[in-house]
Order: sequence, then structure tokens, then C-alpha cells
Amino acid sequence: MKAPGGFLGKIFGFLNRATSEEREKTEQELPFAVMIFTLMAASGISPYDSWKKMRKLTFLPTFKKEADEVVRQVEVLGKDPLTVMYQRAEVTQSKLYRNFLGGFVSSVRSGGKLADYMKSQLKSIFELRYINLNRSIERIATLVEAYSVMLIVVLCTYILFVVFSSSSVMDLMSSSSVSISPVMSYLIAFIIMPVMSGIFILMAHNIQKSAFPDLKDLYKKALIFIIPVFAVIGVFGMIGPEAIKPIGLPEITTIGLVAASLPLAYQYYRISKINYNAEESIPSFIRDITESQKTGLSPEKSIVQATKRKNYGSFSKFLDLIRSQIEWGIPLRKTFENMRREIRSWFVIVNFAMLVETIEIGGNSIESLEILSDYSEKEREMQVNRRALLKPYILLAFMWSALIAVTTTIVALTTTMMTGVVSSDLAAAATMAMQSQLKVFSVGIIIQCWISGFFIGKISEGNFGAGFKHSALLAATAYISLVVSQILLSGVFTLGGLKPT
Repeated sequence: MKAPGGFLGKIFGFLNRATSEEREKTEQELPFAVMIFTLMAASGISPYDSWKKMRKLTFLPTFKKEADEVVRQVEVLGKDPLTVMYQRAEVTQSKLYRNFLGGFVSSVRSGGKLADYMKSQLKSIFELRYINLNRSIERIATLVEAYSVMLIVVLCTYILFVVFSSSSVMDLMSSSSVSISPVMSYLIAFIIMPVMSGIFILMAHNIQKSAFPDLKDLYKKALIFIIPVFAVIGVFGMIGPEAIKPIGLPEITTIGLVAASLPLAYQYYRISKINYNAEESIPSFIRDITESQKTGLSPEKSIVQATKRKNYGSFSKFLDLIRSQIEWGIPLRKTFENMRREIRSWFVIVNFAMLVETIEIGGNSIESLEILSDYSEKEREMQVNRRALLKPYILLAFMWSALIAVTTTIVALTTTMMTGVVSSDLAAAATMAMQSQLKVFSVGIIIQCWISGFFIGKISEGNFGAGFKHSALLAATAYISLVVSQILLSGVFTLGGLKPT
């Protein structure tokens, strides 16, 4: 059946995308929602009371909304909680969530032990999550391969236009029908290729989710740094090379992009250092609390005891703050809110929030903490393995940058040399023309490599903040490759008149 076109087609397309996004958000939060249900069931909380408590969990926005709807239908419309859950299972777009709700209702109606069902579901969902993480790595690998193919196309396009951009070479081909406009060269270098890279970055954004969802302050600052740099590049590009000696436009581009990226890279480094250290420490911290609880200490004393451990790194200053607040009698939930203002890692926030819920609920807290400890350790192991598997792609990006720069230089020098061989009268004119065009393509290559850094940052760490470091390094790599290749290859091709750009 053919899909509807026109206005109806757009409506159906929008609804399909909205449904897919809703399903993705539900399944992303589902393991942690099931974890909370399991903790509550192990502490003796009834299913409906568990839904009511879920309404407070702002770090799970999809399930908070779902809990609001369940409570609304029960308390406003007077429906039975199990009936509401069964109806929600019928309307959800997520198969995993539908199966969970169906088993939830069946377990309660059959009189089974809800905590055992929750534990089995939790184990199953985390196993599926592990499989999905591996599949996402495979999808990312496929995307990187596709991006590599795109960069090969970029390289071939650069080579094609380098060959045909020299007016002297065009004179030699006057008998042919080939006609290449310089405007088209600029469109390829500065519009088409960055747009294609942007498309791949958006695809990576949909596949790889950030561990630090709240980086808006960094991105706003990035606009303040980057927009003026591109404005300066554009102004100097229109002024022309004669007005900006002794340095050229490639140098201005490299210096500007690297200078704009490094402060942002440093700020992200500070953020990531604290948060990655917190991610590494939180499973051990929860495990220490669990073991302290087993000795008969109260939850507050268990937390204080756990914060005294010395090998938590930079996360220790937050634990010292938690300990001092608890000793001053500040409620644990308020302590969590204070820490949340400083920590950006979603993994740390979720685990600490579940710890607070477990302690405040009471009941069989030792069993609940044991469950939380086990799965926080497993989740941490999955994230570490994921990042380790994606790191090799960073090296691949530097190979791209050097390859594009060196190959473009080789083709430019070869074309100019062959022009001199065919006609010595055209050699000087060909050299000058090729120098001018090579400067333009050098700027395009540097910008293209700088943009590639954000693609690498997104696939390696899941956010664009990680891309600032890679962008600065890739832009510098591209420029150095261009300069070194022109210095070395000019001697090889005996073209002393062609100076590095």
C-alpha cells in the first residue's frame, strides 16, 4: 500500500516520528523505573503507592507523566488501579513496557509475590539493555563507516575541483567542453560538505545519548566564541589574501577555530572529570552503605561511614558536603537536591535518587540496597565497556584529516607540474593560480576536519561538549598535514615556486 502524500503524508510522518520518540524515551527510562518498583516492592510498598511515589521522580520525566495519568484515573475517575494499568498497557507503543505492565497486573491478580516478579523482570530488562547497548555500538560502527565513505567522496570532490580550478589548466583544455565555475568550488568546500557532515552528526545524536544531559551553559558559551570566529574568517576571505599578509587565510582559520575550541574543551574537561569520577565512585559508595547497613547501623550513619572512604577522587568533596549536611540534621532528600545542582551525570543522579527513595521508604532496606548495588555495578560496567569499544574511532578521525590534506596537496602539485611539462610558458601562471585555489581548499579542509570533531565527540562520549577537544586537535592536524606535505612534496616535484599555504 502506497503511503499517503501531500498534507496527510506530512501528518502521518509527524505522528510516526512522535510515536517513535515516545517509545524510545519510555524504553530508555524503563530499566530504572522497574528498579524503583523493585526497591519499593522489596520494602513492602503496595503497587498503587509505588505509582504515587513515582510522581515525585523528576529525573524520570516519562514515567512521572505516566504516574500522573495512573493516579488521575484512579482518584479522579474512580477506576481500579489494576484496570488502569491494564489499559495503559494497551495504549503504550513500547512492547517492553506493555509486557512489564501485563505481567505486573497478572502477578498481583494471581496473588504471586510481587517482589520476585519485579526481580525477574529487572534481570530480564537489564539483559535486554545490555544487548541493545551492543547493538547501538554496531549501529554507531556502521554510521562511522558511512561517514568514512562520505569523507572519501569529499576527498574525490576536492581532488576533482583542485584539478579543474586552475585557469591555466583550463586553457590547456580549451578544446574540451569542461566548464568549472569557481563559485561551485566554494559551494562544495563551504556549504555542501559541512551540511553533509551536519546530517551525520544529527544521525549520531539520535543513536548516541549523552550521559550529561544538562550542558546548555557550555553550548551557549560556545556560540559566543564560535560565531565571531566564522565572521572573521568570512571577512578576511572577502578582503583577499593581499590584505592579510604575512599570514594567510588557512592560518587565520586554524588559529581562530583552535582558539575558540580550547577554552570550551577545558571547561568540558573539568565537567567530565568530576562526573566521570562520580560515575566510577557511586556503585562503590552504594555498596559501602549496603555493607554498613548489614552491621546494624542506621541509614544516616551508614552514609556518613561510607563518605569517609579516601579513594573516591574528586567525588570526595561532594561526599564531604553530604556528610556535613547529614551531621547538621539536613534531610537526606534536601541533601540530594543540593548535590544535584553540581552533578550533571544522569547515571549518578538516578542512582543517588534511588538510594534516597530506598532509605526513606524503610522496610526491608537491606535487600533493596543489595539490589540497587548489584545493578548500579552492572550498569557502570556496561557504560565503561561501551566507551572503551568506541575509543578506536578517535584515531580513525586523525587518519581522515591527514589523508584529506595530504592527498589534496599531492593532486594540486601534480597538476601544476604537468602543466609546466606541457607548456613552460604556462608554468608560472599555473603555479600562481594553483596557490590561490589551494588556499581556498585548505580552508575548506580545515573547517571540515573541525566539524568532524563534533561527530567524533558525539559517538565517543555521547555529547557535543566532548567534540571541542577533538575539533581543535583535528583542525590543527589538518593544517599541519597541509603545511608539511606542501614543504616536502614541493621539493619532490621540484616546484620551488609553490610555497606552503
